[in-house]
Amino acid sequence: MLRAVIFDFDGVITDSEVLHLRAFNQSLAQYGIEITKNDYYTTYLGLNDNDCYRLLVEKGLLKMDEQQINALMTQKKKMFEQLAKTEGKMIEGVRDFLSMLEQNNIPMAICSGSLLTEVEMVLDEARLGHLFEVIVSGEQVKKGKPDPEGFLLTLKRLNNNVTSAEAGNKNYILPSDCVVIEDSHWGLKAAKAAGMHTIAVTNSYDAEQLRMADKITDRLNELSIGDLQKLCT
Repeated sequence: MLRAVIFDFDGVITDSEVLHLRAFNQSLAQYGIEITKNDYYTTYLGLNDNDCYRLLVEKGLLKMDEQQINALMTQKKKMFEQLAKTEGKMIEGVRDFLSMLEQNNIPMAICSGSLLTEVEMVLDEARLGHLFEVIVSGEQVKKGKPDPEGFLLTLKRLNNNVTSAEAGNKNYILPSDCVVIEDSHWGLKAAKAAGMHTIAVTNSYDAEQLRMADKITDRLNELSIGDLQKLCT
């Protein structure tokens, strides 16, 4: 039974992956490092900021300690927020899809590797924040995607909002009641590891690279509520 839809954020709701790449490269320019678009989409896109910088350290491209990584993350955050304010936009079809879920009283949540302030800023600008009951961001988990920790935490918090559970009727949402919408194989692996159903949107990768998903679509507004319900039966 369909009881919740959990969204990735960058590349699913907002067209911001390229902005993250630009912000990363702005922060790394002082060290003479540039991540190519191909490398970003192949290696870094599914990682949170901390894991991206740590991977660069592991590869020997960056030499810095934990404190320096945190400082670099702060720089990148400011750079991304500036880009998002001036160039950020919602992906076509998202508003219609969210409206459909709202009309059918389907709880919505976000599980993202981005920072909470970044997610909330973009949602506030788009006036969409009120639609999401739960937002789990990169700094709230110890392990990012493809680990399922983020999705399991999202589900736990959704269940904290189930009023019937508070009243003594423990009608909790199960992982199999959830549909996750992702744009990367990292996210799809995490959702499947959490026991959830998956839909992939081809905003960042082509369908061939997302074939592990239960369903693939080019645009969210091509989906009906019946499509989502069918995944959960």
